[in-house]
Amino acid sequence: MSLLGKKFNGLFARPMAPFFIAGLIMMYGINSAANALAQSEQFKNDPRNPNSKTQKPADKR
Repeated sequence: MSLLGKKFNGLFARPMAPFFIAGLIMMYGINSAANALAQSEQFKNDPRNPNSKTQKPADKR
């Protein structure tokens, strides 16, 4: 007996393909927007920005 219940023979990838593609497009768009904001004047000197010029040196232990 399976913990997941009865297995049904059916397609998964082909009917879900539009949703996978839409998810990839959304991830690309969000990544592009985040990179554009990180390079903008408003957030360029924010210490949380990984591209900031005013980062603290790492602690040496």
